[in-house]
Amino acid sequence: MWKHIASNTLTLIIVALFLAGGVIAWGANQYRQPGPLEAAMCLRVEPGSNMRRVGDNLADQGAISSATMFRMGADYAEKSSQLKAGSFLIEAGASMEDIVDAVTVGGQSTCGTEVVYRVGVTRTTIQVRELDPETNRYVELVAFDPVQEATPEIYTETKSAPDTRYRTSIAEGVTSWQVVTALNELDLLEQDVSDIPAEGSLAPDSYEFQPGDSVASILERMEERQARVLAEAWENRAGDLPIETPEEALILASIVEKETGVAEEREQVASVFVNRLNQGMKLQTDPTVIYGITQGQGVLGRGLRQSELRRETPWNTYQIDGLPPTPIANPGRASIEAALNPDSTDFIFFVADGTGGHAFATNLDDHNANVARWREIEAERANSDSN
Repeated sequence: MWKHIASNTLTLIIVALFLAGGVIAWGANQYRQPGPLEAAMCLRVEPGSNMRRVGDNLADQGAISSATMFRMGADYAEKSSQLKAGSFLIEAGASMEDIVDAVTVGGQSTCGTEVVYRVGVTRTTIQVRELDPETNRYVELVAFDPVQEATPEIYTETKSAPDTRYRTSIAEGVTSWQVVTALNELDLLEQDVSDIPAEGSLAPDSYEFQPGDSVASILERMEERQARVLAEAWENRAGDLPIETPEEALILASIVEKETGVAEEREQVASVFVNRLNQGMKLQTDPTVIYGITQGQGVLGRGLRQSELRRETPWNTYQIDGLPPTPIANPGRASIEAALNPDSTDFIFFVADGTGGHAFATNLDDHNANVARWREIEAERANSDSN
């Protein structure tokens, strides 16, 4: 009887530990995933405040999903004692981790009129926005493409104001060449950079700067942040991955970044490539072929040709085995974490499904059927455009 009781007790302990591990993993994911904030806001932290009060304030304003999770995350990261008083810009979609970093590491900032230089995959835009005191949210005054559009007067006026704040926002999936080119073109920054940082080494994020800062100083902050993100994700990686180094994880993450149209699919997309690597299959992903053509210097701007799919380059995963030699873009935190913690699936194929996402398959017959449906959608769209 005692052996039976002991066996049951041990089983309960194992189950409890398993459940506790699952809860911790779930909580960490909640703490790090994009938050519900729909528009940038100004968070004011009063002197003498604490993380509990800040969390309650954020939850009341719809910036986080759980004040308790916010406080526990700050405690676990040992940052609760580092809370600073001041006014802090919280960007739309900021995770709880991002907000904790802002109010502890980022230092005090003044919320007010702001110019944001957004470096995107296809173009760079300039946005002027200001804080609405009634809603405590930022509203856009103007946004324009500096290459194709005339400079609005409000932008010129805002730049001449002494209290204007400046930041650059780097989108996930841009290349290092695109980042350097965009920063070199900013007349507010000094000391242009000619050497391009290693692909994948720059963290897509938002960076505040002052007129007269050097381009190199901003790139250095991007590299430090990406190194920190990669180290944290590597430490918390799943077991039995076909990836041997953090550098290989960054390469896989960059492919996941370029192949993901819907954020919720990142772990599924990552699972496809992990399964292919485990089975010794070629990755056969178009973005790697494109990178072999452009070397990350701009956008291809057209579909791939069959001759390009057959062309041998170090990055063409239709021709090479395994991963390419370098990342093909700068992946964000979510794609890095997805590459190191993919979903557990049997998927080895995926194709666009017409909604921005993908249809996944475990075998070639199902994949071919999904491809046929996608071809029908393409044909219908082409007919619609021609009518």
